[in-house]
Amino acid sequence: MTRFFSREPLSYKAVQERLNTEIECATTHRMQYWLIFELASHKHVGCCGLRPYRPSEKIYELGFHLRRVFWGKGLATEAARAVVAYGLENLAASAIFAGHHPANTASRKVLLRLGFEETGTELYEPTGLYHPSCILKSSWTATLP
Repeated sequence: MTRFFSREPLSYKAVQERLNTEIECATTHRMQYWLIFELASHKHVGCCGLRPYRPSEKIYELGFHLRRVFWGKGLATEAARAVVAYGLENLAASAIFAGHHPANTASRKVLLRLGFEETGTELYEPTGLYHPSCILKSSWTATLP
């Protein structure tokens, strides 16, 4: 998974730093990346969650990362839909931002399926690339297919 959001595999130290960041985010902002498990098998699928993007404007960033064996099963869409609903309903987000690696067309499809609108590109430092960016306004409804 890390090939889409990092130039190199994460070191133990980098993993620990990310974990500390997620714990701090959950404590401070009531948002985090939640683990995803397949109900039938109890296998770890990946994670999906929110982090502050422009907190003063109540705009949060959606992210999802699934293990390859679970790609193409609709799980990213299902998880992202639940996380977006949480952000809008429980955190009163004004909008949800998301970006994706330029080569990751599957993530683009998930975002568009959920009603995100493309807004351009943004430099994503960990990859050194300009990633396509999308926004979802607070008028979104969780009843989308």
